[in-house]
Amino acid sequence: MQNPSAANDRPALDPAAQREFAIDVVRRLIANGFHALWAGGCVRDHLLGMTPQDYDVATNATPEQIRKVFRGLKTLDVGASFGVIVVVAPNKAVGDVEVATFRSDGTYSDGRRPDSVTFSSPEEDAQRRDFTINGMFFDPLEQKVFDFVGGERDLADGIIRAIGDPHDRVREDKLRMLRAVRFTAAFEFRLDETTKSAVREMAQQIHVVSKERVTEELKRMLKDVHRSRAIELAGELGLLTAILPELVPFAVTHPFWHDTLLTLRQPIGFRFEIGLAVLFRFLKVVEPVCRRQLRLSNEEVHKTLWLIEHQEAMRNADRLSLAQLKRLLAHPFRDDLLAFMRACLLAKHADLQPVLFCEHFLETIPPEVLNPPPLVTGSDLIAFGLQPGPRFKQLLDKLRDAQLNGDLSNREEALMRIKSG
Repeated sequence: MQNPSAANDRPALDPAAQREFAIDVVRRLIANGFHALWAGGCVRDHLLGMTPQDYDVATNATPEQIRKVFRGLKTLDVGASFGVIVVVAPNKAVGDVEVATFRSDGTYSDGRRPDSVTFSSPEEDAQRRDFTINGMFFDPLEQKVFDFVGGERDLADGIIRAIGDPHDRVREDKLRMLRAVRFTAAFEFRLDETTKSAVREMAQQIHVVSKERVTEELKRMLKDVHRSRAIELAGELGLLTAILPELVPFAVTHPFWHDTLLTLRQPIGFRFEIGLAVLFRFLKVVEPVCRRQLRLSNEEVHKTLWLIEHQEAMRNADRLSLAQLKRLLAHPFRDDLLAFMRACLLAKHADLQPVLFCEHFLETIPPEVLNPPPLVTGSDLIAFGLQPGPRFKQLLDKLRDAQLNGDLSNREEALMRIKSG
């Protein structure tokens, strides 16, 4: 069974080889006299019968000792001061393994990371982790679970529960509030009431977390098939409007909010930008939110905006000119727009005719007719003495539309039209 919260754009790995390498990391540490166990999310996924997305190993070996054990392999010091070394896999199909020394964390003065760490025992290490289902260890050689926090019980009962006092866990790292929401939705669990109360009380403190880390959690939510539940729960707990105050007019009680959640429940694939377009489609100003609040890349902003801006064009596809329709359906984001529009229509139990019309058009028209090479280019216009500028682009667009509409069939006709003005 695949992990429901795994990102769909990760490099393809061989699960069997990845697992064997993670076992071998444990085996080599034990052979050198150290205690070593799988830790965290991979244990949770293993016990749920899912394919772990990646593997973490916890050990009583220090970072320097870890490096010595794996002298024959490349290692990376990604957090040696925190006792974390990455053992690089022998090939890209396997996946690296993060090896960390059992530790206890000091205070978290910035609400994001510990000020100091102390190397410790498995029992103490478990207490520093976020949720009980992520706080277990597993010996893959002896097939034995080490559970000091009640994680097995909560897995069986379907509960996301903070380890110890949830207020303490949230104070340590405010991002845990969003992780609680994501895990609750992704695994179709329920959020423990005490943990839920802590999140609700401290939701506004999410601002101490960097926008990049917050956005990464939002991406994981929107890429997951349980995106609607994640967004709904984030809204109920006050997290969503803390992150995106622009959504306040639409959140929780507004009719648009109900439409948004219904649309997110539809099968829209695993594209972050589609989910974001659904979430933002009623906002008047989208680009500043994408750039300022979420710090998205130019490509992510461009795709999200294009989907929102072209939803009405697809909704009225059968009324477009042939050139407009071809331009729309030749666009590289076309398939995402079809998925976006299908979800919007299904959510309202509306006629799928616009989507079916476009799909039928794509089935019946050859690619070379949908998006033929231009008959003329900017170089041709320059050869006629025209200078680049607004009129230059307008003329190119006019000639392209004539070509797509079938009014121009060859280069000679296009050149004659340029000559005639």
